[in-house]
Amino acid sequence: MTMNFFRGVMGGQPAGPQPTGAETIHKLCDRVASSTLLEDRRDAVRALKSLSKKYRLEVGTQAMDHLVHILQTDRSDSEILGYALDTLYNIICNDEEEEQDESEDMAAAPPIPVSGKHKNVPVSDENAQKQEEDLGVLFTDKFLGDSENVTLLLTLLEEFDFHVRWPGVKLLTALLKNQCNQVQGVILVSPMGVSRLMDLLADSREVIRNDGLLLLQQLTKGNAAIQKIVAFENAFERLLDIITEEGSSDGGIVVEDCLLLLVNLLKNNSSNQNFFKEGSYIQRMKPWFEVGDDNSGWSAQKVTNLHLMLQLVRVMVSPVNSPGATSSCQKSMYQCGLLQQLCTILMATGVPADILTETINTVSEVIRGSQINQDYFASVNAPSNPPRPAIVVLLMSMVNERQPFVLRCAVLYCFQCFLYKNQKGQGEIVATLLPSTIDANSISAGQLLCGGLFSADSLSNWCAAVALAHALQDNLTQKEQLLRVQLATSLGKPPVSLLQQCTNILSQGSKVQTRVGLLMLLCTWISNCPIAVTHFLHNQENVPFLTGQISENLGEDERLVQGLCALLLGICIYYNDNSLENYTKEKLKQLIEKRIGKENFVEKLGFVTKHELYSRAAQKPQPVFPSPEQMLFDHEFTKLVKELEGVITKAVHKTSEEEKKEEEVKKTLEQHDSIVIQYKDLIRDQDTQIQELREQVSTLSLNSEQMQNQITQQQSQIQQHKDQYNILKLKLGKDSQGLSSSQGEGAHVNGLHSEELSQLREEVEELRRQHTLQHTQLSDKDSLINTLRCGAAAAAQTAEGGAGGSDNTELLGEVESLRSRVQAQCAEISQLQTERLELIRRAEAVSSAPASSSESSADTVTVSELESRLAAQTTEAERLKEECRGLREGHAGLEQQLASAQSTVAIEQTEKTKLQQEVQESKKEQDDLLMLLADQDQKILNLKQRLRDLGETIDEDEDELDARDQFGEDDDDDDEDEDNND
Repeated sequence: MTMNFFRGVMGGQPAGPQPTGAETIHKLCDRVASSTLLEDRRDAVRALKSLSKKYRLEVGTQAMDHLVHILQTDRSDSEILGYALDTLYNIICNDEEEEQDESEDMAAAPPIPVSGKHKNVPVSDENAQKQEEDLGVLFTDKFLGDSENVTLLLTLLEEFDFHVRWPGVKLLTALLKNQCNQVQGVILVSPMGVSRLMDLLADSREVIRNDGLLLLQQLTKGNAAIQKIVAFENAFERLLDIITEEGSSDGGIVVEDCLLLLVNLLKNNSSNQNFFKEGSYIQRMKPWFEVGDDNSGWSAQKVTNLHLMLQLVRVMVSPVNSPGATSSCQKSMYQCGLLQQLCTILMATGVPADILTETINTVSEVIRGSQINQDYFASVNAPSNPPRPAIVVLLMSMVNERQPFVLRCAVLYCFQCFLYKNQKGQGEIVATLLPSTIDANSISAGQLLCGGLFSADSLSNWCAAVALAHALQDNLTQKEQLLRVQLATSLGKPPVSLLQQCTNILSQGSKVQTRVGLLMLLCTWISNCPIAVTHFLHNQENVPFLTGQISENLGEDERLVQGLCALLLGICIYYNDNSLENYTKEKLKQLIEKRIGKENFVEKLGFVTKHELYSRAAQKPQPVFPSPEQMLFDHEFTKLVKELEGVITKAVHKTSEEEKKEEEVKKTLEQHDSIVIQYKDLIRDQDTQIQELREQVSTLSLNSEQMQNQITQQQSQIQQHKDQYNILKLKLGKDSQGLSSSQGEGAHVNGLHSEELSQLREEVEELRRQHTLQHTQLSDKDSLINTLRCGAAAAAQTAEGGAGGSDNTELLGEVESLRSRVQAQCAEISQLQTERLELIRRAEAVSSAPASSSESSADTVTVSELESRLAAQTTEAERLKEECRGLREGHAGLEQQLASAQSTVAIEQTEKTKLQQEVQESKKEQDDLLMLLADQDQKILNLKQRLRDLGETIDEDEDELDARDQFGEDDDDDDEDEDNND
């Protein structure tokens, strides 16, 4: 049946020898290229797929172009597209996969003799694997010869059909594995290329989504631009959602793939790290580490997942990141409780050793250089009885030789990170070694470090020495404090200092690792600490021991010790304060030249940096070594060596004259620096004062501008009030010109006028009191203006620069202008007060005149004529009263409008505004009084005229007085006009 099906595909084959594999594949390729029926092409491609694994070279060489053509032309048939994509995947992919059930596919393939199989060549497994990889790269290059092929694949991924999308994803993944950079470049410039691949994560079919994760892993390797695009396509949100859906740390391999992709996106990519932090995704990591109380039964997948989760945390706080970004992430991890959760795992029981080790490393980098995180870690206690600090428990593991090597390295790294830039923590560790703080009933960190320093295990010696050196790093105070530590070596013998005990062990010829650790501790201890150098040199045995070690010709293993001894002796020279007469700088250099030789000394000093393990330790802070024997250098110590090697070399070669000159130059520079610092402080203070004065000038300028605006408004209002006063005065004069009066009416009006005069006198007294109060307020405002002027003058004297002086001068001018205007207003008020008193005097003089006239003419006029005239004049007086009442109502309306305008304009923000408001109110009352006086004056004149008409005789003195009054009023009007013109 198989042969019949094959003949249906290939056409009838005559009986005879069977074709070889290459011939069969050639015929199938011809059928793919020449067949017009879709079914024939589909069967031929299916047959090529079945042969593509066994005859990879032949199918790839002959059929690739035809398969690409199928992808371009037969887009409507998903089945043939799937076969073509699978075939391309088989010839490009190098991975060994499980054989799939291809019984249907094999039915389409003819029986091929064994001699035709490409894989029958007898080669070794290694060579076969290499050939497979070479074939994959070869066919990948051929496929990528036309970049449009990758674009075509991206287009096919939009097809929802499973048989097209899934093999397309696998093929693109294989291309990325073989030629990652080239495929990344094509996808990067393809419109919506990355977006199409991100859509795979939303596919409801898990197999496509999972293979899409593998595709994105390959796509994001080593390409920061693609990593950013993927991140901004909401990758973090989608991946974290998938991790949560799959069960977080308890999930399967899909969680592992998501975590690997997250690591790719975040590692060494500051932009994505910032985006991850700003998006509050760090907070979503906390539930990953919420392990239950029963930690027995950790599956291998859970261990892998949790290991990757810890790596992801470390990526965010790695020491290689920028300090600002690392600090921000550390703060977020503390605030959201992630650090607390990690410390819980750290102190939990039943946690696998590799997870515990990685957790220690993670906590180390979360607290490194972060004071708040370091303080929290110092407060963590282990769940023991009695409770012990977590630091003590970890140090117990570090100095215990039965613990795994990687765990001890992790604890050392954690201790180093705890003390990194943490002077408070350094002081607490050193304090546990001082006599006053030692507690015999408890184990302290200092006791554990001393125990490790003097134990029989060389690795414990090295770890304890390095840990203690980190407690002294860049901390002069603790270096001096540690000199106080005394050790009891044995009964009956006096205690020795810790410094002396270290040199004693060093001279006993212990293991290389122990001596290297002690030498690193001593170099760190006495560097930049002249007091410690003096203590070290005070022991007469130390210098001969160092010179003896340096001058000897020892083996390769001892070269590092010789280099460190040379470094220690060089530090004694460079930081020597010449307090010991026998070991001054000059005598030590003479000793080196005599016993070692300067060139030999410098050569031995160079042994340190030339050691093969030095460069490895200098790369990153974490101590990572393949074996305990190779654990010789510490990262911080390598930085110290780099800093001191050059200066020690120069110090050894300098003569005494050069030393003196250098000391003089150093003192001069110190004095110069001191002077510069003083000037900087002075300039800083002056800048602060100038800034304050500028702010004061700005405030005063603003206040002056506001007061200027207020004065302008008040002047405008005063002018309006003057105009209204003149208009009302003229109007009242015209309305009263045609009136005549009789004696009786005159007497009646004079009676009313007397009452009004008494009221006016009371109002005048009230105005006088207000005037006195206003003068008092004006005096207060004068004092305020003088204060402002003094402040402005002081600011003008203190402020530096031309701009500040000109601003103060302008401000003083504005204040003087304000004062002159206020004084002008006061003068105007006084003038109005004088006019008011003059009007009152005239009214009193006029009111007495009609009374005397009526008495003198009583005998000449008959009673009947007076009664008739009085009746007529009474009627006329009533009419005049009504008109006056109307005028008063109109005047009252105008007063209300004026009051409304004044209330709208009035500003009560400053004391000056209040003063101007009071001036306006006083002016208003004065205007009212003047109008009333003018009204009464006009009435008196009218009554005199009527008396003349009635035949009454009026004294000439009174006429002259009236004329003078009239002339005085004209003068007042002229003065007002002149004021208006001014």
